[in-house]
Amino acid sequence: MSAKEARRVYVMEQVLDGKLTIKLAAELLGLSERQVKRLKKGMKEKGVAALMHGNRGRTPKHTISEDIRDMVAALAQDLYRDASAQHISELLAEYQDIHISARSVRRILKERGVPNPHSRKQSRRRRKSRDRAPKPGMLVQMDASPFEWIEDRGPKCNLHGAIDDATGKILGLHFRPQEDLKGYLELLKYMITHYGIPRALYTDGHTIFFSPKKDKLTIEEELEGKQVALTQFGRVIDELGITHVHARSPQAKGRIERLWETLQSRLRVEMRLAGITTIEEANAFLPGFIERFNARFAVDPQDPEPAFLPRMTGRDLETIICIKEDRQAKCSVISYSGRKYKLVDQKGKLASLPPRAKVQVLIHLDDSIEAMYQEKLYSLCELEPVPAPKPVSAPAGKKPTGRKPNPNNPWLKFKIPPKHDDPVEQYFQKRNKRLSLILQQYQN
Repeated sequence: MSAKEARRVYVMEQVLDGKLTIKLAAELLGLSERQVKRLKKGMKEKGVAALMHGNRGRTPKHTISEDIRDMVAALAQDLYRDASAQHISELLAEYQDIHISARSVRRILKERGVPNPHSRKQSRRRRKSRDRAPKPGMLVQMDASPFEWIEDRGPKCNLHGAIDDATGKILGLHFRPQEDLKGYLELLKYMITHYGIPRALYTDGHTIFFSPKKDKLTIEEELEGKQVALTQFGRVIDELGITHVHARSPQAKGRIERLWETLQSRLRVEMRLAGITTIEEANAFLPGFIERFNARFAVDPQDPEPAFLPRMTGRDLETIICIKEDRQAKCSVISYSGRKYKLVDQKGKLASLPPRAKVQVLIHLDDSIEAMYQEKLYSLCELEPVPAPKPVSAPAGKKPTGRKPNPNNPWLKFKIPPKHDDPVEQYFQKRNKRLSLILQQYQN
């Protein structure tokens, strides 16, 4: 019995004994006179039990059954492990059709002794946050996160992502085996195709974005106007007219850093439920996940008017978002990757280029290649390599010579007499030779 109920019993006993009036008891208990009369009648019939609440000892109708509690605890340790209580609540409603609040999930896990890494957040140093950009598309943060996204079911990979600073909306995600240029170009192409060209990109100082030789220029070279060549990514966004901003610390691009914390919990669990085992399957899963994520977490901007430039598609975009390398043509033929190609126009005719013409080789995201000369595209037709001459095999017992001698050479007519091991036979041969010479002189 609570203190409130004990006080009520004492006052009502005084009423039954005639020591207190109903009006005074109502003032002491904070009840109406009608309610005090009802309690008085109940005590005469049932005693003190009439003052207790009628639902005491009963199980509420909306209570969560033990079977559901066991299921929540089991899923939190198996399929939904590492997920937050809020995420578990959403997954239960989506996959099991069980609608439980995040607070109830957190209470069930605490009662069953199931640890949850998201139950307590570590205290962090307070920093002054930067205000969001006022319009969508004014500033986009881009980065990549290495993580065991597919866990032990598939290979390790890097997730490339872009998030809008004004709304917190994911503008694109793409998986690659490692953080590389192709992953960022695929991400940029998806964003421009679906939303448009952003005004500015906010990235870290990775060599994919900025040349490592940038800090090696001396003051004299900077005063002379010398600049470091742009990277391939820098050249792409320069052609698109996008401003590139260098973030000096992870805290500067904190919006996308916080996105990785959320995705490492939510995306990993949802890909586990979908049975994702390869990078190709993971990339196919991302569009639907992005749509659900943005509907759940995106916020309204200060100014709803988007700042994106018009979207680009087709050949115009493919000739910009690619890798470009310079080559020098020789008789309308260029060399690339150890092979020779001739330039062919759309009509199938060989391009006529001046000597030493500078040609750009375009390597597209699907690994196909083209050539561009004076803003005109050409197809590349590989030339068959000229077979090398077969070496002439020397006869057995003879060493091969470097040059074949003239057949009229007098040295070829000279024959060395055979050697004989018998000294007597050599004596008679020499004597006969002298006699033949004497006879020739005598006859002459």
